[in-house]
Amino acid sequence: MDLLDEMRGLITRHTADGPRRRIADGVTIASADRPTSPVGTFSSPSLAIVAQGVKRTVLNGVPYDYRAGQYLVVSVDLPVIGQALEASPDKPFVVFSMSLRPADIAPLLLEASAAGKPPAFTGMAVSDASPELLDPVVRLLRLADRPDDLRVLAPGYQREILWWLINGDQGALVRQIGLVDGNLAHISRGIRWIREHYREQLTVTDLAELCGMSASSFHRHFRAATSMTPVQFQKQIRLQTARTLLMTRSGNVAEIGYFVGYESPSQFSREYRKVFGASPGRDAAQLSAMGQDGHDGQDVARPRELVDEPA
Repeated sequence: MDLLDEMRGLITRHTADGPRRRIADGVTIASADRPTSPVGTFSSPSLAIVAQGVKRTVLNGVPYDYRAGQYLVVSVDLPVIGQALEASPDKPFVVFSMSLRPADIAPLLLEASAAGKPPAFTGMAVSDASPELLDPVVRLLRLADRPDDLRVLAPGYQREILWWLINGDQGALVRQIGLVDGNLAHISRGIRWIREHYREQLTVTDLAELCGMSASSFHRHFRAATSMTPVQFQKQIRLQTARTLLMTRSGNVAEIGYFVGYESPSQFSREYRKVFGASPGRDAAQLSAMGQDGHDGQDVARPRELVDEPA
């Protein structure tokens, strides 16, 4: 059986009782039998391989579409909007996701041949999955209902997946995740600070100093990795958190805008409309009417902090 066909069948079978399942530490699978509404999440460094259907992940207005046989690599924490574009009961959308942790990647860099500089310093990229990459994924999925075997063998399969990633089309990007002293590690430190203090005012100079970089270098690398300036990044977190609050908590628009860091209700409404295409009140009503429930396996962002999810 073709690896992609087997992968599709295994994920479909293992998600028969629910759209999302965690099968090992850092590994999840998900399915959807219909296209889903856009859901805001905070995507952590991860790998996502689509076995059937099409997934769209939007970063700062730029869509990244990946379909059966393709994968998405995310190298830093990013506020994104995700949805399954193509899915049906006969051909459900199915995806395999795995966290990419620096501590797991770093030891493999010692075994890998020397690599040149990345072709582009970026936070997200799409590529075709090679048979070498799909093979350990399928072997891992075969053990999903065998907990004893899975406990012993899963770490080795995950290590093999990382190895093929490091030596694949996006190897340079994945290597950056494991470099403790690399620019990506410094940018990740700044991203964590913004996430934890998104309601506060920030200055690029102070943030750059916190990350051990010059202001100009920090600004340049931050924008390359996230496609946003630090201020724009903070705004995305504020607005996505506000969107969740509008759906999950009572309170007027001005109160929610103030809670996430806006002092001007008019500025909050204006920026919200620019990002989501409707005023805060109207958008919340539309989402409620649509019954948005994260059907593609991704959780809607919870108040105060966006949920960490694979893209």
